[in-house]
Amino acid sequence: MKTILRMSALLLCLSAGTVAFAAQSGGEPAVSLEQAVTQVQHETGGKVLSASTVRRGRSTFEHRVKVLTPDGHVRVVTVTTEASKAPASADSTKNPSSDGVSNKEKH
Repeated sequence: MKTILRMSALLLCLSAGTVAFAAQSGGEPAVSLEQAVTQVQHETGGKVLSASTVRRGRSTFEHRVKVLTPDGHVRVVTVTTEASKAPASADSTKNPSSDGVSNKEKH
């Protein structure tokens, strides 16, 4: 029960850290830190000790997940991901017409 509570608290802290990190860096990783933690946990079968996200370049992120493997070894697994694409805003199209046809004047 304590392990479940610790993991829940860790994931909650990691999620909050990801939101704060994305807000200050101007972009979000395509794979969230929580998704990376889940992926590493599934692949290794180990216990997550810590996790963090580091920005590598303009559009690359690196999630580092430290795990205690079932055989007692500590490993740091790196999950690299690109920044997710920002959704196109309504302002990105210039002078859209209501009928879908160009609104340029015809002479």
